[in-house]
Amino acid sequence: METFLLLFGLSAATASYLLWFYLLARKLTGPPVWPVFGSLPFLFVNRKRMHDWIAGNLRSTGGAATYQTSTIALPFLARRQGFYTVTCHPKNIEHVLRTRFDNYPKGPTWQTAFHDLLGQGIFNSDGDTWLIQRKTAALEFTTRTLRQAMARWVNRTIRNRLWVILDKKAKDGQAVDLQDMLLRLTFDNICGLTFGKDPQTLSPEMAENPFAVAFDTATEATLQRLIYPGFLWRLKKLLGVGSESRLSDSLEVVETYMNEAIDARKEAPSDDLLSRFLKKRDVDGNLFPIAVLQRIALNFVLAGRDTSSVALSWFFWLVMNDGRVEEKILRELKVVLTESRGRDASKWVEEPLSFDEADKLIYLKAALAETLRLYPSVPEDFKYVVSDDVLPDGTFVPAGSTVTYSIYSVGRMKEIWGEDCMEFRPERWLSEKGDRFDPPRDGYKFVAFNAGPRTCLGKDLAYLQMKSVASAVLLRYRLAAVPGHRVEQKMSLTLFMKDGLRVYLHPRPLA
Repeated sequence: METFLLLFGLSAATASYLLWFYLLARKLTGPPVWPVFGSLPFLFVNRKRMHDWIAGNLRSTGGAATYQTSTIALPFLARRQGFYTVTCHPKNIEHVLRTRFDNYPKGPTWQTAFHDLLGQGIFNSDGDTWLIQRKTAALEFTTRTLRQAMARWVNRTIRNRLWVILDKKAKDGQAVDLQDMLLRLTFDNICGLTFGKDPQTLSPEMAENPFAVAFDTATEATLQRLIYPGFLWRLKKLLGVGSESRLSDSLEVVETYMNEAIDARKEAPSDDLLSRFLKKRDVDGNLFPIAVLQRIALNFVLAGRDTSSVALSWFFWLVMNDGRVEEKILRELKVVLTESRGRDASKWVEEPLSFDEADKLIYLKAALAETLRLYPSVPEDFKYVVSDDVLPDGTFVPAGSTVTYSIYSVGRMKEIWGEDCMEFRPERWLSEKGDRFDPPRDGYKFVAFNAGPRTCLGKDLAYLQMKSVASAVLLRYRLAAVPGHRVEQKMSLTLFMKDGLRVYLHPRPLA
């Protein structure tokens, strides 16, 4: 009798759950939902094309009036409701990033996962902790001296290392992985700008640097914490095994390197960010402790390294496959350099772009923005919901759930960018006369640099670096893909190319 009652109870509970789940799932937009498994089978099947799959789901959710929001069901994986909201509706994005900013913080899951690496640095904090760092950094990022410092670091790396390596590869007819070179270049630049210490990962020998290797290992191990259930990585950390063991070992190397950099800046302050933060005080009027300074510096390195290099990789890939855009970029470069350096083409490639020359490259900036529209460095971003809320398109989001805004999908919506949204067309970023950069009036149609209170402070520096590197490569070489090399997206928080960008370099005559 007891067995019968137990079985009956289990059957009734299962039937009730399946009926509840079925009725609830009927209200959802997005991928199909299976009992028990929810949308998980579809996530698994599309794991290698996740961003395009998300864009397809959002594209199918409606028309021009209500569109671009879907709900994906993960009944036994999510913390509470078992569903999370994905949107690329500009009004929803504005609501999350600006209108109700305080209701959508990074949240406990993200902060806990990244705490060992980033602490309470600006990239991993909310509230007052974030605000004081934001205000302090904002004062520095708006100074002309910091932009000049960035220009010096970038130009030095281009002149002394990038050109030397590429010239030799071109002469020997050897292919290069441009993505790997760009990652090294931007890492050296952001380390130089942040704490005045050049790790020289971009070198003719392409040798591995202990700090760079440790930083990459720590970042990858930290990202795994977001993929797996929290109890699993906590158990691995307690036992000191697997990725958690690698994270611990890597952090020791990173902290040693950072301590040396801080000691050096204390003895000889420079124009880097770390020297500037050494003079600043926290909310209580105290100087920042060493441990906090470490994390502040690492936050800037993480934010400034991968984003620019990944954007440049996709830029070169798009340009090398579009002769029209390439020709217009070269034409603009020739006009600007003729004005500043004369008609002798050999002088155009003697030195990288100056601060003022880079500012005049309007079409190149448009091409870079168009690249980020189609291939944003951070394709998806996530926010925690503090209190129950309703998005502008009517979607209810419960407290404790997650809202994902798909930056990748925004650029692929006809309702937002027009019928030609899938085309690489830099002209959409220019004024009617083509004489000035003219971004869309609705700033939430383009959030590759975030938006609202968390708008990227290094946006102008990023454009400066990307313009300098793009012109340094395109003025000297015509790029051609290695035959058989496939360019595919790597499924990660940053839109890397899975197998890099392997190209041959052909010297370009400029006369």
